[in-house]
Amino acid sequence: MVEILRTHPLEAWSEAFAGLPDSVGVTVEPYVATVDVRLGDPAAWPEADLPTVPNTWVPTESGYAAWLGPDEWLLTSAEEASEELEARVRAAVVPLGGSAADVSAQRIILRLTGERVRDVLARGCSIDLHPRVFGHGKSAQTTLGQAGIVLLALSDAGDDYLVFVRSSFAGYLADWLLDAALEFTST
Repeated sequence: MVEILRTHPLEAWSEAFAGLPDSVGVTVEPYVATVDVRLGDPAAWPEADLPTVPNTWVPTESGYAAWLGPDEWLLTSAEEASEELEARVRAAVVPLGGSAADVSAQRIILRLTGERVRDVLARGCSIDLHPRVFGHGKSAQTTLGQAGIVLLALSDAGDDYLVFVRSSFAGYLADWLLDAALEFTST
Protein backbone atom coordinates (compact mmCIF):
# COMPACT_ATOMS: atom_id res chain seq x y z
CA MET A 1 0.00 0.00 0.00
CA VAL A 2 1.29 3.43 -0.95
CA GLU A 3 0.94 6.14 1.66
CA ILE A 4 -0.23 9.44 0.25
CA LEU A 5 1.23 12.40 2.05
CA ARG A 6 -1.09 15.34 2.33
CA THR A 7 0.40 18.77 1.91
CA HIS A 8 -1.44 21.91 2.79
CA PRO A 9 -2.09 24.42 -0.02
CA LEU A 10 -0.77 27.18 2.26
CA GLU A 11 2.40 25.44 3.39
CA ALA A 12 4.49 27.95 1.45
CA TRP A 13 2.88 30.88 3.31
CA SER A 14 3.65 29.62 6.83
CA GLU A 15 6.83 31.67 7.17
CA ALA A 16 5.14 34.85 5.96
CA PHE A 17 2.24 34.32 8.37
CA ALA A 18 4.70 33.74 11.22
CA GLY A 19 6.27 37.13 10.45
CA LEU A 20 3.04 39.01 11.10
CA PRO A 21 2.70 40.93 14.37
CA ASP A 22 0.55 39.60 17.20
CA SER A 23 -2.03 42.27 16.39
CA VAL A 24 -2.76 40.47 13.09
CA GLY A 25 -2.16 36.76 13.49
CA VAL A 26 -2.90 34.33 10.68
CA THR A 27 -2.46 30.62 11.23
CA VAL A 28 -3.32 27.68 9.05
CA GLU A 29 -5.56 25.25 10.89
CA PRO A 30 -5.02 21.51 10.46
CA TYR A 31 -7.29 19.61 8.11
CA VAL A 32 -10.60 18.60 9.66
CA ALA A 33 -13.44 16.43 8.45
CA THR A 34 -16.20 18.57 7.01
CA VAL A 35 -19.70 17.49 5.97
CA ASP A 36 -22.43 19.50 4.29
CA VAL A 37 -25.83 18.54 5.72
CA ARG A 38 -29.21 19.19 4.13
CA LEU A 39 -32.23 18.58 6.35
CA GLY A 40 -35.70 20.10 6.11
CA ASP A 41 -36.41 20.03 9.84
CA PRO A 42 -33.38 20.15 12.15
CA ALA A 43 -35.60 19.31 15.13
CA ALA A 44 -36.12 15.87 13.54
CA TRP A 45 -32.47 15.11 14.41
CA PRO A 46 -32.63 15.82 18.15
CA GLU A 47 -29.20 14.41 19.03
CA ALA A 48 -27.53 16.98 16.80
CA ASP A 49 -27.10 20.51 18.03
CA LEU A 50 -27.73 22.35 14.78
CA PRO A 51 -28.11 26.11 14.96
CA THR A 52 -31.55 27.20 13.80
CA VAL A 53 -30.94 30.94 13.95
CA PRO A 54 -29.63 32.27 10.63
CA ASN A 55 -25.94 33.16 10.46
CA THR A 56 -24.89 31.44 13.67
CA TRP A 57 -22.67 28.54 14.67
CA VAL A 58 -22.49 26.29 17.71
CA PRO A 59 -19.66 24.16 19.08
CA THR A 60 -20.00 20.40 18.80
CA GLU A 61 -18.13 17.68 20.68
CA SER A 62 -15.25 17.85 18.21
CA GLY A 63 -15.80 20.87 15.98
CA TYR A 64 -18.44 23.29 14.76
CA ALA A 65 -21.92 23.30 13.25
CA ALA A 66 -22.52 26.40 11.15
CA TRP A 67 -25.84 27.50 9.67
CA LEU A 68 -25.47 27.96 5.90
CA GLY A 69 -29.12 28.26 4.92
CA PRO A 70 -32.64 27.39 6.04
CA ASP A 71 -32.00 23.69 5.42
CA GLU A 72 -28.19 23.52 5.20
CA TRP A 73 -25.37 23.24 7.75
CA LEU A 74 -21.62 22.75 7.69
CA LEU A 75 -20.37 20.28 10.31
CA THR A 76 -16.71 19.81 11.23
CA SER A 77 -14.89 17.25 13.34
CA ALA A 78 -11.28 17.34 14.41
CA GLU A 79 -11.53 13.82 15.83
CA GLU A 80 -13.25 11.75 13.12
CA ALA A 81 -11.95 10.85 9.69
CA SER A 82 -14.00 12.44 6.93
CA GLU A 83 -15.44 9.08 5.85
CA GLU A 84 -16.50 8.31 9.43
CA LEU A 85 -18.15 11.69 9.95
CA GLU A 86 -20.01 11.47 6.66
CA ALA A 87 -21.18 7.90 7.35
CA ARG A 88 -22.36 8.77 10.86
CA VAL A 89 -24.21 11.90 9.77
CA ARG A 90 -25.64 10.24 6.65
CA ALA A 91 -27.00 7.34 8.72
CA ALA A 92 -28.77 9.85 10.98
CA VAL A 93 -30.23 12.23 8.36
CA VAL A 94 -31.11 10.07 5.34
CA PRO A 95 -34.01 8.35 7.18
CA LEU A 96 -35.27 11.86 7.97
CA GLY A 97 -35.24 12.88 4.29
CA GLY A 98 -31.89 14.65 4.54
CA SER A 99 -28.50 14.23 2.94
CA ALA A 100 -24.86 14.42 3.96
CA ALA A 101 -21.87 15.00 1.68
CA ASP A 102 -18.20 14.91 2.57
CA VAL A 103 -16.74 18.28 1.57
CA SER A 104 -13.49 17.95 3.53
CA ALA A 105 -11.31 18.54 0.49
CA GLN A 106 -13.32 21.58 -0.54
CA ARG A 107 -12.21 24.09 2.08
CA ILE A 108 -9.28 24.87 4.31
CA ILE A 109 -9.44 26.86 7.51
CA LEU A 110 -7.44 29.90 8.57
CA ARG A 111 -7.56 31.33 12.07
CA LEU A 112 -7.25 35.09 12.29
CA THR A 113 -6.45 36.57 15.69
CA GLY A 114 -5.32 39.84 17.19
CA GLU A 115 -6.55 43.30 18.07
CA ARG A 116 -6.31 44.56 14.45
CA VAL A 117 -7.65 41.50 12.63
CA ARG A 118 -11.14 43.01 12.35
CA ASP A 119 -9.56 46.01 10.60
CA VAL A 120 -7.83 43.68 8.15
CA LEU A 121 -11.06 41.80 7.44
CA ALA A 122 -12.99 45.04 6.99
CA ARG A 123 -10.72 45.95 4.07
CA GLY A 124 -12.27 43.24 1.93
CA CYS A 125 -15.44 42.04 3.64
CA SER A 126 -18.69 43.90 3.11
CA ILE A 127 -20.51 42.73 6.25
CA ASP A 128 -20.60 44.68 9.49
CA LEU A 129 -17.94 43.03 11.66
CA HIS A 130 -18.47 45.18 14.74
CA PRO A 131 -18.70 42.87 17.77
CA ARG A 132 -22.17 44.25 18.62
CA VAL A 133 -23.37 42.81 15.30
CA PHE A 134 -20.91 40.00 14.55
CA GLY A 135 -19.81 38.66 17.91
CA HIS A 136 -19.15 35.17 19.26
CA GLY A 137 -21.47 32.60 17.73
CA LYS A 138 -22.12 34.51 14.50
CA SER A 139 -21.31 33.15 11.05
CA ALA A 140 -21.69 34.36 7.49
CA GLN A 141 -21.16 33.25 3.95
CA THR A 142 -19.54 36.27 2.37
CA THR A 143 -16.54 37.36 0.35
CA LEU A 144 -13.10 38.43 1.50
CA GLY A 145 -11.32 40.20 -1.28
CA GLN A 146 -12.69 38.23 -4.21
CA ALA A 147 -12.81 34.84 -2.48
CA GLY A 148 -16.00 33.28 -1.18
CA ILE A 149 -15.63 32.34 2.49
CA VAL A 150 -17.53 31.11 5.51
CA LEU A 151 -16.62 33.31 8.47
CA LEU A 152 -17.12 32.33 12.12
CA ALA A 153 -16.68 34.81 14.97
CA LEU A 154 -15.01 33.10 17.92
CA SER A 155 -15.00 36.04 20.32
CA ASP A 156 -17.09 39.02 21.35
CA ALA A 157 -14.06 41.30 21.09
CA GLY A 158 -13.66 41.06 17.30
CA ASP A 159 -10.22 39.52 17.65
CA ASP A 160 -10.69 35.85 16.79
CA TYR A 161 -12.20 34.38 13.62
CA LEU A 162 -12.17 31.22 11.56
CA VAL A 163 -12.16 31.61 7.78
CA PHE A 164 -13.20 28.65 5.65
CA VAL A 165 -12.00 29.17 2.07
CA ARG A 166 -12.00 26.92 -0.96
CA SER A 167 -8.63 25.28 -1.45
CA SER A 168 -8.38 26.71 -4.97
CA PHE A 169 -8.61 30.26 -3.56
CA ALA A 170 -6.28 29.66 -0.60
CA GLY A 171 -3.15 31.12 -2.22
CA TYR A 172 -5.03 34.19 -3.42
CA LEU A 173 -6.53 34.75 0.03
CA ALA A 174 -3.17 34.25 1.76
CA ASP A 175 -1.60 36.93 -0.45
CA TRP A 176 -4.60 39.19 0.08
CA LEU A 177 -4.37 38.84 3.88
CA LEU A 178 -0.63 39.54 3.90
CA ASP A 179 -1.18 42.65 1.80
CA ALA A 180 -4.11 43.85 3.91
CA ALA A 181 -2.08 43.34 7.10
CA LEU A 182 0.92 45.28 5.75
CA GLU A 183 0.03 48.59 7.38
CA PHE A 184 -0.19 46.93 10.80
CA THR A 185 3.25 45.31 10.66
CA SER A 186 4.96 48.39 12.07
CA THR A 187 2.44 49.08 14.86
